[in-house]
Amino acid sequence: MILIHTALQCEAQSIIEKYKLKKTHSNPKLYANQNLLVLIGGIGKENTFFSLNYIFQKYTIDKAINIGIAGASNHTVPIGDIYSATNSIDFIPYKKLKTVDNEILHNDLKEDLLVDMEGEYFLSCSLKYLSHSSIFIVKIVSDHLDKLKLSKDDIKKIISLHHKSISKLIETAKK
Repeated sequence: MILIHTALQCEAQSIIEKYKLKKTHSNPKLYANQNLLVLIGGIGKENTFFSLNYIFQKYTIDKAINIGIAGASNHTVPIGDIYSATNSIDFIPYKKLKTVDNEILHNDLKEDLLVDMEGEYFLSCSLKYLSHSSIFIVKIVSDHLDKLKLSKDDIKKIISLHHKSISKLIETAKK
């Protein structure tokens, strides 16, 4: 089974709709079909570890994909660009990811990277159950670490822009 992990419902919504997934559990929130499981784990370290450990103990997962938004420290990186922060993916470029527990501002960083609140925790937890080559982190740029707050609809739209790439990644993971 392929696991898609997001922090927020709005990050998962277009995937849930495209694959016609049914809600199967409320805490943590799970949507599933025969070979795809979407977990909405919540924001931050504790939520990520709690929800992922639950899933890996209850299901046989072959591949795990974290999909979500991230801030970009480089102002020249366009809002809406998609990046892989783990394995090489032919159709998604790589960019380094830093996971933080608290909000961080652009001025605090000198490096060109993405910033989120779950990615490295997702990787750490998933590595207890899967090999590195079976774990993917995909981030879509939502801001430039400038306190811009997007609405849930804006986040859903940004994720939906990359529907084809996300679908292609899911199909590739099935192989």
